[in-house]
Amino acid sequence: MSTDVVPASQAARTARAPRTRSTRHRARAATPWLFASPAIAFFTAFLIIPIGYALYLSFRGYRVSGGAFGRREETFVGLENYATALSDPEFVAGLGRSLIYGAIAVPSVLGLALLFALLLDHPRVPGRSFARTAIFLPYAVPGVIASLLWGFLYLPSTSPVSYVARELGGSSVDFFGYPALYFALANIALWSGVGFNMIIIYTSLRSVPTEIYEAARIDGASERQIALRIKIPLVTPALVLTGLFSVIGTLQLYSEPATLRPMSNTISSTWVPLMKIYQEAFMNDNLGGAAAASVVLALGILALSLLLLRFFQRRTFGGAA
Repeated sequence: MSTDVVPASQAARTARAPRTRSTRHRARAATPWLFASPAIAFFTAFLIIPIGYALYLSFRGYRVSGGAFGRREETFVGLENYATALSDPEFVAGLGRSLIYGAIAVPSVLGLALLFALLLDHPRVPGRSFARTAIFLPYAVPGVIASLLWGFLYLPSTSPVSYVARELGGSSVDFFGYPALYFALANIALWSGVGFNMIIIYTSLRSVPTEIYEAARIDGASERQIALRIKIPLVTPALVLTGLFSVIGTLQLYSEPATLRPMSNTISSTWVPLMKIYQEAFMNDNLGGAAAASVVLALGILALSLLLLRFFQRRTFGGAA
């Protein structure tokens, strides 16, 4: 009769093995979170917390307690700030002006960006690298600087267009009058935004296999037919992405009209929603009202973005949910 005796050291190693594997598994699972923790911390500190604080402020307001000579105190006001923001004629008018501006700027920027991308993707275009850099370079100029540069080109006393018009016997061109003001602002967006959108569309074009174009050329398709029937449909997702960015940028318009305001009598301090929010927060000391208007604007941008994404998703991907 034989008896199997397991040494004590082997038994200890066998008992520790599951615990070691479990520890290693937990360490591997925690490693991605460890590397992502700095980004998560910054995301929380500079996005989540400010959004939460803005929501908190949007339900707060100042009231005077103790009669006419009482003390001004911050208190909970419920949805009053939201009702005021939605019924404020200046805020609503600013939103309407933003939509008019967007109706001019967004199609112009996307159309010109697509045109430049198609031209740069043409196999016989000379100086492609230089042209790509030259088109993208205005995007590197800060929006305030670009607005100042164009503002001086719009002023009657410094505008070359107005100078030529006066030399030809006419009068100065009023770029700051209506409706020219919308086109003047859209021109700044066109100058600075085409390069960024062109790079996105051009990158999407370069990712298309060249065999598709070669097969189309063998079948007798011209470069124009290839561009219209192959390239544009294939870069539709990139167009949707750039269009969404442009729409969001339209509703967040601020630096251009705010920079041009001292040069013009037609741009008020509440010309667009963000200018109205700035005035309420820092001029009128109404942080609650400014926070509520910011939340309304953010929710409007979110809703419009989701609607556009759903619409183009159905058109592009054949009704996929």
